[in-house]
Amino acid sequence: MNIKLSTPAAVAAALAGLMATAPVLAADYVQAPGSVLVFATKYDGEVFTGTFPGFDTKLSFDPAKLEASKLEVTIPLAGAKSGNNDRDSTLQGADFFNVGKFAQAKYSATTFRALGNNQYAADGTLELRGVSKPVTLTFTWTPGAQPVLSGKATVKRLDFGVGGGDWADTKTIPNETAISTKVVLKAK
Repeated sequence: MNIKLSTPAAVAAALAGLMATAPVLAADYVQAPGSVLVFATKYDGEVFTGTFPGFDTKLSFDPAKLEASKLEVTIPLAGAKSGNNDRDSTLQGADFFNVGKFAQAKYSATTFRALGNNQYAADGTLELRGVSKPVTLTFTWTPGAQPVLSGKATVKRLDFGVGGGDWADTKTIPNETAISTKVVLKAK
C-alpha cells in the first residue's frame, strides 16, 4: 500500500488516525528498595503493628490513562513480623494465615478512579486463604524519577477466615485490619 502525504495537513491527519487506533498504555513500574507494607490491629485493646517483608509490586499507571492502569501485589505470608515471636508464630498457624496451605496473598486491581489532589482509588481483589473479596486501596501518587505510591486499605479479616474459631470474637481482635503501604517504584 502506497500512501502519498503531500501536505502537512495530510501528514497530521494520518498521524491522528494512527494515534486514535493505537492502544492506550500506562507507564510500567516495579517495586524498588525502600518499600514497606504494614498492618495494624488490636489484641485485647492493645494496638500492634506488623510488616510483610518481601512483598512484590508491579504497576502500570499513568494518571492521564487510568483506564489502562493495573496493579499486582504478591505478599509472602510466612514472613509477617509483628515484633513478638509468639504472635508471629500464631499468625502463621492454621487459625490465621495458614501459611502451610496458603503461602501468599495477592492483590490485583484494574479499575482506578481519580479522587483529586494526586489521590486515587484502586478497586481490586484481595485473595487470601483461598478467598477472593473486593478491597479498595486509596493512595497518593508522587511522580518523579522514582515515583511513590502511598496507600491505605481496610481488610475485614473474618471475610477471609483469618482468626476464625476461638479468635473470631471481635472484642478480642477487631474484624477490621488497617493496611498501609509506601511503594517506591522504578521504571520496568
